[in-house]
Amino acid sequence: MTSDIGARALHVLETVFGYPAFRGQQAEIVEHVASGGDALVLMPTGGGKSLCYQIPALLRDGVGVVISPLIALMQDQVDALEEVGVRAAFLNSTQTFEETLRIERLVRNGEIDLVYVAPERLLTQRCLELIDASPIALFAIDEAHCVSQWGHDFRPEYIRLSVLHERYPGIPRIALTATADQQTRAEIAHRLQLDDARQFVSSFDRPNIRYSIVEKTTGRKQLIDFISSEHPQDSGIVYCLSRKKVEETADFLCQHGIRALPYHAGMEHSVRAANQSRFLREDNIVMVATIAFGMGIDKPDVRYVCHLDLPKSIEGYYQETGRAGRDGMPASAWMAYGLQDVVLQRRMIDESEADETFKRVLSMKLDAMLGLCETLSCRRMRLLDYFGERSGPCGNCDTCLIPPIQVDGTVPMQKLLSAIYRVDQRFAAGHVIDVLRGAQTERITQWHHDKLTVYGVGADRSEQEWRAIVRQAIALGFVTVDHDAFSSLKLTDAARPVLKGEQKVQLRQYQKPVKAKRPSSSRSGGYEEMELSRSEQQIFERLRSWRMGTAREHGVPAYVVFQDATLREIAKVKPSSIDALRGVSGVGEKKLVSYGDEIVAIINEMM
Repeated sequence: MTSDIGARALHVLETVFGYPAFRGQQAEIVEHVASGGDALVLMPTGGGKSLCYQIPALLRDGVGVVISPLIALMQDQVDALEEVGVRAAFLNSTQTFEETLRIERLVRNGEIDLVYVAPERLLTQRCLELIDASPIALFAIDEAHCVSQWGHDFRPEYIRLSVLHERYPGIPRIALTATADQQTRAEIAHRLQLDDARQFVSSFDRPNIRYSIVEKTTGRKQLIDFISSEHPQDSGIVYCLSRKKVEETADFLCQHGIRALPYHAGMEHSVRAANQSRFLREDNIVMVATIAFGMGIDKPDVRYVCHLDLPKSIEGYYQETGRAGRDGMPASAWMAYGLQDVVLQRRMIDESEADETFKRVLSMKLDAMLGLCETLSCRRMRLLDYFGERSGPCGNCDTCLIPPIQVDGTVPMQKLLSAIYRVDQRFAAGHVIDVLRGAQTERITQWHHDKLTVYGVGADRSEQEWRAIVRQAIALGFVTVDHDAFSSLKLTDAARPVLKGEQKVQLRQYQKPVKAKRPSSSRSGGYEEMELSRSEQQIFERLRSWRMGTAREHGVPAYVVFQDATLREIAKVKPSSIDALRGVSGVGEKKLVSYGDEIVAIINEMM
């Protein structure tokens, strides 16, 4: 940045937020919006999206209006801003009438820097009239992917936010999201009337996240093994498809000594809010949740995100796994996935009330998700390719660390496709596998399938091996799962050249699941031990203890006081004076005044 706006923006970044320099495209975005331009910003979780509208709001005259879909998180967002000296507030249904009047008066008089509102509230006549009568610096539309009807998080009220362009054409708007493929980007721009807005698309890569997908065998037992071996003392999120499974999994983890809390839309609001608050404010808690949980979660030290069920799309998977490692430290994205997940997702699409066009889109998104699960190449390459970004092997996913063995799977695939054909494409995977393995079941006898030429031709492989081949057949598009009551396997046109021997098939060689061994650098504790000396580690732990007490006094999450990354840097720098502390990333002027003396005293005490 060389302009006057750029210099002012950098000053705000340093003195208010305590960061020495902008990252990536932040500087360009801030200058563009602060100068009055509209913007559509795609930036990965943890990439610093909030600064892209917070700093322009501080640079421009008037109040920055932030449209956020999550009432439950507004308090924490406002707390974090107040900690650095920014005048912030929210307007939502949790406030008393008197408090609402007070905030509205501040907005009308321009005596506040940022105000957070939910889209439903913004669209009320009362709120629009408030905006009419107030000096407005900008509109920031957070989680903008919610406008997309094709997306994984559609919210109808977002479509009506086009009123901002129609009613306030002279006020800059910035729409932000971490997750949007090209189709979703185009829809965001069209529906929010941001067609002429400048688009800023950052890399979707989160190199600190290790992606791992394992074959589901025992499910929850595998989850326990993963947590206990790799993240025994860390905060994490576990996603399940159903409310019942959320509660059962949370109970299971608690029974095995892991502090777990459930979260789903069917719980009482007060219980749900209390669980979310504990997760944000306490360390080493696992939140077991449906996808109702997570959007807007700013907790930076979530060390892992697990999926016990297959996500519906790569967008959903990326959004959910992106909640791990927001602080840039090593984190894990782990999933257990099996054939039943594929069957269930197919059935959910077929039984939904959506029209055929929408079902076709959902099926395509599921196919892409299956392709990620069954890929023989680097998972990160496949993930980034979905969002239109090219990359090389990452060296930090399971397929890079332990490359799968590719084998010529033409013959076993032909056996599977033949068996599906011979049983008239009327049976589910379990029965087809029984036929291949030569099982003696009442059903096989009843249908005379023991007389078929394919009976027993796959007896040399285990049931798990055949299930893996069926999954790959579905992912490769040779087989589909019918939506009938039996989840019958059907052949597609793509199966014909394989059956005729005209097409070779490469498959992943089946490997028996093994208990995970904890890599030395996969969890935050390992990272700390590598990065800090023994004395620095002791200072870091002392600072964390001080931070926890301070956060309790202030009634805010610990990371709102300081993030781990800032405490780590303090432990390494060992500032013995206020001036020495001033240069640490994450320590702005307000925090220097609030906490500087206490931190310096701790350092001097331990030196």
